[in-house]
Amino acid sequence: MPPGTLERTAPSLFRHGPSPRARLLLYAALALFLMVADARFRVTEPLRNAVATVLYPLQWLMLQPVQFISQGAERLQSLEQAQHERDSAQQALVQLAQRAGQAEQLLSENTQLRELLALRERITTPARAAQVLYDTPDAYTRRVVVDQGQLAGVAPGSPVMDARGVLGQVTRVHPALSEVTLLIDRDQAIPVLNVRTGARSVAYGDPVAAHGGGMELRFTPGNTDVQEGDLLATSGIDGVYPPGLPVARVVHVERRADSTFARIYCEPLAQMQGARHVMLLEPVAAALPELPPPEPAAGQKKRVQSTPAAEAAAKGGRR
Repeated sequence: MPPGTLERTAPSLFRHGPSPRARLLLYAALALFLMVADARFRVTEPLRNAVATVLYPLQWLMLQPVQFISQGAERLQSLEQAQHERDSAQQALVQLAQRAGQAEQLLSENTQLRELLALRERITTPARAAQVLYDTPDAYTRRVVVDQGQLAGVAPGSPVMDARGVLGQVTRVHPALSEVTLLIDRDQAIPVLNVRTGARSVAYGDPVAAHGGGMELRFTPGNTDVQEGDLLATSGIDGVYPPGLPVARVVHVERRADSTFARIYCEPLAQMQGARHVMLLEPVAAALPELPPPEPAAGQKKRVQSTPAAEAAAKGGRR
C-alpha cells in the first residue's frame, strides 16, 4: 500500500467529544458568566452597539412601509376632519348671514314702524296699521293685498299710505283681506295741491313711466307756474284723502308750442315697490259728523199729513 494512502486521523472509535449534558452545562455557565459580567462590567456594550449600528439600516428599511401607512391614515383622518370643520364653518357662516339679514330686515321694519307711529301722531284721521302680503297677479293693474279687511272695519275707498306719503286707495274689501290700488295704476287719480303755489290739479297714474311707474298732472295749462322739485300734497276736496298728505314731487315739466296743456311728470314719494307696513286711514267723508236736518224757517207752518183719524176729528168739530 503506498504510504500516501494511509489514514493519519484517529478512528471514529477514539473521537469522543463532550456529552450533550456537559455542553448544556458549559453553555449555561457561559451564559450566566456573560450575564453577570454584562451586568457588572458591561462587557457586551460595545458588541451590542456594533450590532445595532449594523442592523439600523435594515430596521429603518423595514419600518418605512409601516410609517408610510400610518402617516397616510393620519393624513386621511386629518383631511376628513378638515373637511368636516370646513362644512361646519360654512353652515355657521350661512346661519350668520341669515341672522344678519333678519337683523337688518327687523331694523328696517322697526324704522318703518317708528316712522309710521310718528306719522300717526301727526294725522288726526282714525287709522289702523296693516301689512302688505303680496302683489296681485294681474299684470295690467298695480295693486297689493294687505292683511286687514271687513272684520277689521276697513271700508272701500280708504286711503293707504306709508311713512313717506300716500300709497294708494282701498278698492276692494274682503272679510280678512283688502286690495289696494296704487297711485301709479292707470285708473287711479288723486286731487293734489302744489305746496309752493297753492294751485290745485289732479294727478293720474302712469304705469309705463320710468323706474317702475309714476304719475302725471294732466289738463294743466302750459302757462301754469310749475317747476321741477315742487311738492304735491292732497287737497282734500274729494272727501276721501285728508288734506296735506304728501303725494309726489315734480320731476319733469314739458311745455310744447303745439299743445295747450303742459306734460308734467311726477314721482310718488311713497314706496310703490317693496312696501311692507302701511297705514289705512278712514275716508274723510266717513269721519265727518252727520249734519242734522234743516229746521223750517220762522213763520212757516209745518205741513201735517192728513190721516183718517184726523179727518174724522175735524168733521166732528165742525158739526
